[in-house]
Amino acid sequence: MRTDDFWQLIDRARAGGGGEPGAVAARAAALLAERDPADIVGYARHQQRVLAASYRVDLWGAAYLINGGASDDGFEYFRGWLMTQGREVFARAVADPDSLAELPQVRAASLSGEEFECEEMLSVPWDAYRKATATDLPADRDPVPVPDLNDFWDFDDEEEARRRLPKLAALFVEPPAE
Repeated sequence: MRTDDFWQLIDRARAGGGGEPGAVAARAAALLAERDPADIVGYARHQQRVLAASYRVDLWGAAYLINGGASDDGFEYFRGWLMTQGREVFARAVADPDSLAELPQVRAASLSGEEFECEEMLSVPWDAYRKATATDLPADRDPVPVPDLNDFWDFDDEEEARRRLPKLAALFVEPPAE
């Protein structure tokens, strides 16, 4: 599956999913299940590449600030949510995690405390394959390598958050005491 095909399927799911992340994931699985099993395997492979490309320290820091914390699983689910936002938002966030501060729903979350996760988006290819074939998605014989996160920083360090993610820190970190 090509990159354009992957994101076009998500865009179709967004258009028919009512915008709520769980609904987008359900619609994506339904749309994918209508395809040939080889396409579903291709989608799964591409999803692994997308998740590996987004496995970045500063994006994890952004998820941590926005959601008030992010464990390993929480970061995975955040990236699932981020996929439901579409290609442009996803790519911009990977390139510049601080750009998430420009999203209206993220700005609103700074006041409401809403968290952004979509675990269901991560299971789309497995759900689609099972629906299409009544069998489990075959194991990937050549998994996509996950980058090493060797530039970790303490996400609770407010000064470091302000330095690395100034727009998000302005929304989610208390101003320094004077």
